[in-house]
Amino acid sequence: MSLAESTLETVLSISDVSVTFGGVAALNSVALDVCRGEVTGLIGPNGAGKTTLFNVISGLQEPDRGTVLLKSTYVTKLGPHRRARLGLARTFQRLELFGSMSARENVQVGIDARREIGDLTAQGLLHRVGITSDADRQVSTLPTGEARLVELARALAIDPALILLDEPCSGLDDNETQLLGELLRELANEQRGVLLVEHDMELVLRICDRIFVLDFGEIIAVGTPQEIRENPVVQAAYLGTIAEPEDDA
Repeated sequence: MSLAESTLETVLSISDVSVTFGGVAALNSVALDVCRGEVTGLIGPNGAGKTTLFNVISGLQEPDRGTVLLKSTYVTKLGPHRRARLGLARTFQRLELFGSMSARENVQVGIDARREIGDLTAQGLLHRVGITSDADRQVSTLPTGEARLVELARALAIDPALILLDEPCSGLDDNETQLLGELLRELANEQRGVLLVEHDMELVLRICDRIFVLDFGEIIAVGTPQEIRENPVVQAAYLGTIAEPEDDA
């Protein structure tokens, strides 16, 4: 354990979370935690339960049992808007934007939802995620990759302590993915917690501090990127053979 790991504050703690749909266990006794200052990965094959877990964390799905703590506050029974007030933001695998509004207007909605007055601006947030020329363009006309970045900018509008990202690289090209990875590290360095679901394993292994592996609704492994890469159970369930990430140097 590094010094950083021993001093980081837990912003999200999940314990013994189970969800059943029609007698089928989507999640079974899941435990997971996210710390400020870290990018945490959540990986697993399709149907493993990742989106269900995100729904439990964000308040869209109440678990059959288990607890969810956000910044040490019990939120298991609280709705999504109450969790947002506590500093939880989320993006979705399926885009959830106001298609008839511009990129700037979508982000302004997030800013207007904040109770406290801050210095964040829609233009500034769009610039931060790499949207510089399409701020006034209707979101429904944007390429999928740009629309995902708008959704991220809107999530940042509440100045979150914890941000959940559900496949944010879908639709991004290699350069955009590289820049997004750098941004997620910046967000973690600002003492936010970042929880990332992503199938781009090169990105996950490069930017995450810890990775949880979910399979058939159960956590089968937790560790650093190197530990996950070398775990034979994870290789059999999900990774297979994966190339070493390129050295950024």
